[in-house]
Amino acid sequence: MEHIVYNQEGKETGKITLPPAVFGVSFNADLIHQVATSLTSSARSGTAHTKTRGDVSGGGKKPWRQKGTGRARHGSTRSPIWVGGGVAHGPRSDKNYTRKVNRQMKNKAFYSALSTKLRDGEVLFLENLTLSKIKTKDAREVLAHVSKIPGFESVEKKKANSAFFVTAGKSASVEKSFRNIGNVAVGEARNLNLLDVLTYKYIVVTNPPESIKALTRSSK
Repeated sequence: MEHIVYNQEGKETGKITLPPAVFGVSFNADLIHQVATSLTSSARSGTAHTKTRGDVSGGGKKPWRQKGTGRARHGSTRSPIWVGGGVAHGPRSDKNYTRKVNRQMKNKAFYSALSTKLRDGEVLFLENLTLSKIKTKDAREVLAHVSKIPGFESVEKKKANSAFFVTAGKSASVEKSFRNIGNVAVGEARNLNLLDVLTYKYIVVTNPPESIKALTRSSK
């Protein structure tokens, strides 16, 4: 399967053959949902903590006798229905939110989502992305050129989670130039994951041969 490659001025420069194992995987909604929820759950810090009625100090004495007062019976002032009492079913820091996902499942869900984006016309391949200086203005010019490519007109207009630029390696000039643009993110191909693919509307793959090689290695 072939796909058009553009330069950072938005002009066609050729085509690239894409590996079916990465970009030709069928859509699997159940697997994507399972892996995505596991990843978000594992990313939770789990620092929120509330005290139950057994953790709150005080409340050892019965507030009033069981019968004869005309009031509802209570055994402790630290019950969850009392002000100053414990919290029922609140978050606990001793709870483990980590969910294990097999590597093959994680990779297949990632490639399934990436392949679906490609079929929907939301994956763009740039021959290269180089910025001589760390300037937001230069990064915005790249976005302006990309927005002229058919199907990617809303790259500049989308207010949030517009595009994720995938680089073959670390590039300080590219990362820092795009850093002030809130709806765009930059990351290395080896670190791209399912949540990035699901979060951002467009995936822009720069230096396709090297970036795809990094993506393919992650499946082994």
